[in-house]
Amino acid sequence: MTGIDYRLNALVDGGLSAIGSLSEMAALAARNGTTLVQYRDKTASTRMMIERARAIRAALQGTGVPLVVNDRVDVALAAGAAGVHLGAEDMDAETARLLLGPTAIIGLTVKNEADADRAGRAPVDYACIGGVFQTLSKVNPDPPLGIEGFAQLRQRIRTLNPTLPVGAIAGIDLDQVPEVIAAGADGVAVISAVFRKPDVAEAARLLRSAVDAALDRRRA
Repeated sequence: MTGIDYRLNALVDGGLSAIGSLSEMAALAARNGTTLVQYRDKTASTRMMIERARAIRAALQGTGVPLVVNDRVDVALAAGAAGVHLGAEDMDAETARLLLGPTAIIGLTVKNEADADRAGRAPVDYACIGGVFQTLSKVNPDPPLGIEGFAQLRQRIRTLNPTLPVGAIAGIDLDQVPEVIAAGADGVAVISAVFRKPDVAEAARLLRSAVDAALDRRRA
């Protein structure tokens, strides 16, 4: 396992291809404050996912920002990505670690107490709790956790693994950054707050600045 900077995780969703080049958007975000890029695609074929992931990885070269692939260990391996982000229904983290190796980045989605317990014990590099707020970027049958629900799951993970970075996802924009960081988040995962803004570079810079400022306040 490896250390991961989870302050700003920009999710490049396949649906964004309707508004621009995924690889170009990823590179723009990476050059302006994003610390992790995740490629997520629920509709593309495996072949297209590999092509897109390879293009994103190539675009990120020289930025120092790693790429992880949502759900698909096979795509991550084929594209040479730095790792994967896994949900509860995906491959278990232990098997993914065996396949990807000790230096790969592996993250887990946490939606409930069972997920939190799994994340706290698994050979992973970070966890991401959500959805915290309502979001239009993904169909979610579960109600939002809210700040209190997030804080409870965050504390449950901290009890099992005090040093594991934990992010927050869903419906997070500049206005929500201070409260999720104050509730225990080490960073935020976003789509619309960066990639659906008129100026992607400025949106990434503003979010990164807000996260850093909130983390400084929490440490003070």
